[in-house]
Amino acid sequence: MNYFKIIPILIFTSLCYSQSEENYYNIIDSISENRIESDIKKLVSFGTRHTLSDTLSITTGIGAARRWIKKSFKDISSNCNNCLEVFYQKNYFIKNKRRLIKDVWINNVIAIQRGLVNPNRYIIMSGDIDSRVSDPNNYTSLSPGANDNASGMAGVIEAARVLSKYKFDNSIIYVGLSGEEQGLYGGAGLANYAKKNNWEIIGILNNDMIGNIEGVDGVIDNLSFRIFSEPTPANESEVSIKRRRFYGGEVDGNSRQLARYIHNTVRKYMPEMNPMMIYRLDRFGRGGHHRPFNDLGYAGVRIMEAHENYNRQHQDIRTENGIEYGDVISGVNFKYAKKLTAVNAINLASLGWSPEEPKNVKIGGAVKPSTKLKWENPKNSKILGYKIYWRKTTSAYWENSRFVGDTNEFTLNGIVIDNFLFGVSSVGTNNQESIIVFPKDVFN
Repeated sequence: MNYFKIIPILIFTSLCYSQSEENYYNIIDSISENRIESDIKKLVSFGTRHTLSDTLSITTGIGAARRWIKKSFKDISSNCNNCLEVFYQKNYFIKNKRRLIKDVWINNVIAIQRGLVNPNRYIIMSGDIDSRVSDPNNYTSLSPGANDNASGMAGVIEAARVLSKYKFDNSIIYVGLSGEEQGLYGGAGLANYAKKNNWEIIGILNNDMIGNIEGVDGVIDNLSFRIFSEPTPANESEVSIKRRRFYGGEVDGNSRQLARYIHNTVRKYMPEMNPMMIYRLDRFGRGGHHRPFNDLGYAGVRIMEAHENYNRQHQDIRTENGIEYGDVISGVNFKYAKKLTAVNAINLASLGWSPEEPKNVKIGGAVKPSTKLKWENPKNSKILGYKIYWRKTTSAYWENSRFVGDTNEFTLNGIVIDNFLFGVSSVGTNNQESIIVFPKDVFN
């Protein structure tokens, strides 16, 4: 028996089984541990991928690494009738006193799989190209970056290989971001590029370290992983902040809804996995490449291993007091990297097939024995109808739902607004569902 095909019974499953659900299991089964291992080893072979390292060598440095990544995307595209648009997205940064000790072009490698219905709506999977050792400005020493972050970059390439065999309504972007270790420069460049070009971003899934199962605390766990998400948008207005004090929603921003969506998808299609929702932008006091997107108000999360090993991160390769330091290939569990790549792939697919979210969701029901929601229908999606969700104010996950058909308002009789939090999603004619939208405004 293939245990991946055990479908749990969930309270929110109200629609009939869709034949397209078989695609999710096929996607999971198609992710290759061997290909991921090969790609990680290839990235490690460049010696260092430091942002300031050699750009001219064909065998060493970040230049060789990004050219290989671009070629990998091109090869994938050639196998799907040129279905990927592959290019460098370049950003020039001036040296500073912290981690850019010389001027540098920071080049992201992008592959876009264009959606058939909404080509300007994008779901993004990212990995970091660059690596570093103890001194963030040391760009010549051996810096394999096997787990941080060849694992995430290999996952992006593998997801592109598998998903390029499918057609989606929305566009999927596979991207290798540079400059992460020097200050999230590649992410900032792409986020600003997206804003300048009016991209409608569904969300970004930032993969940073998806291959380690042995924590520095001694815990070994190959089934758990973390989903980091900030509670509310970093750029929200003063009006929204004041409104939340009275109406709630402290943990219901767009990134948190994206995190819940990922959690939900994994529990449905990969029930053996343990997705851990972490209510924080990133690790304590640390950062990742989803943050520049969050800074501009885009939904974004970090997906990574549950138990980090700090001896294998940002370290010169050495042995001290019997402890081995360094981010080398022996610290990567390829089977685990395969699992987290599958986590990404099924969520990229689900969001790639999803309809547009309902627009301008509003809620009302103060001093009434019912709750009413209304919204605007999206213009460019094939909508079967809408689904209203509600949960207790202390619950981390949506607990109850009701499919209400093709309407733009509905009253939940007997549900008192004071005691619950609410959201609305779109359901497409293909039975795929959008991310849940939390109401941003009220009405009488």
